[in-house]
Amino acid sequence: MKAIFSLFFIFLYFKQSVANDLWTIDKNISSIEFEVPVLFANNVIGKFNEFDGFVSLDLSNQNNNKALINVRINSLDINYKRYKDLVLSEVFFDAKKYPLGLIDTNNFKFNYEDNKINLIGELTIKDKSQTIPIDIEIIKLASEFVQVKSEISFSRNDFNIGTGNWKNTTILKDRIKIKANIFLFKE
Repeated sequence: MKAIFSLFFIFLYFKQSVANDLWTIDKNISSIEFEVPVLFANNVIGKFNEFDGFVSLDLSNQNNNKALINVRINSLDINYKRYKDLVLSEVFFDAKKYPLGLIDTNNFKFNYEDNKINLIGELTIKDKSQTIPIDIEIIKLASEFVQVKSEISFSRNDFNIGTGNWKNTTILKDRIKIKANIFLFKE
């Protein structure tokens, strides 16, 4: 719940900021997917159907650049459909208690001429936060429309995603990869 209120207030702050360019996700064509390797079986592959976020750019002095993206955990679709309830349960994501996953880039520097950015973001899942490196590729499609591709990797055990018998990493591997293909338009 804390994450939902934080996201709301951050969004309001940046929405009201006149000096910043605000870019919003086109949710109709964007995607956020993940993959978890499984020993001797098909990997767990999924996607989040509900997500939101924005990028705020401080063009004048580069001090307040920020990106914030959230995913609604219970909007998850996975290739092992019969295990969806287990994945959403307290054993893995605990979607009822922790409905959102967040990535917050805090502050980053960029140059409009560069199409690659390396930054540090803060990933929050189940009220646990960890800084992670994020490599981003930006493809300018039009003056007010860009495509942002990114891939991150993190340890599911760092966020207690998989407890009890599922904590073991022999069968269900520890590293989760998330691929984002985000389209942003300038408001």
